Amino acid sequence: MSQLFFWHFLGSTECLLYTVMAYDRYVAICHPLRYLLIMNRRVCALLAAGTWITSSFHATILTSLTFTLPYCGSNVVDYFFCDIFPVVKLACADTYIIETVTFTNTGMVPTTCFLLILASYVRIVYSVLKMNSAEGRRKAASTCASHLAVVTLFFGPCTLVYTQPQLSKVLVTPVQIFGNVVTPMLNPAIYTLRNKEVKAALRKLRGGQTPAH
Repeated sequence: MSQLFFWHFLGSTECLLYTVMAYDRYVAICHPLRYLLIMNRRVCALLAAGTWITSSFHATILTSLTFTLPYCGSNVVDYFFCDIFPVVKLACADTYIIETVTFTNTGMVPTTCFLLILASYVRIVYSVLKMNSAEGRRKAASTCASHLAVVTLFFGPCTLVYTQPQLSKVLVTPVQIFGNVVTPMLNPAIYTLRNKEVKAALRKLRGGQTPAH
């Protein structure tokens, strides 16, 4: 129960935070002079709290529905962790409701987030194309690059696993491992490569010019 709850709780939180980050970039690029007014501390706190509260409801619904089913057969989960579909296969009752709710719930949250992210980037691209300065375009691209990279790495495995529950065992385990292990390991590298101190340290390691302090 803990595995299933925290997997969907943290996954949903990450998904919603990526949506908040897309909105943050939209405000930074499309309304730069009003950025501090729009994204003030109170708004940021409300957005962050909203992601955690929404995710807790999402995970609680899925976990409670999964474990109200009767389990009277094998207790061996044919998977490397306790996700919904492998667990409900062991139930001794009709699993139509939980499978329908899971498809709806796990489909609605990422789809809504993806559409909001897409809307933010459509507006960002429109604003960038109107810029006359090449430097402004470069800065806008740099601002969005890391976010686009992690969004792609997050939504790719999720789409494969939760829209294709009959995905071959040969494919589903590598896909899940990629999403659970490789993506979190890449996140620090993706985000910190935009950090000036990290760039300077990498140049120094390559034998480049040491930056002035």
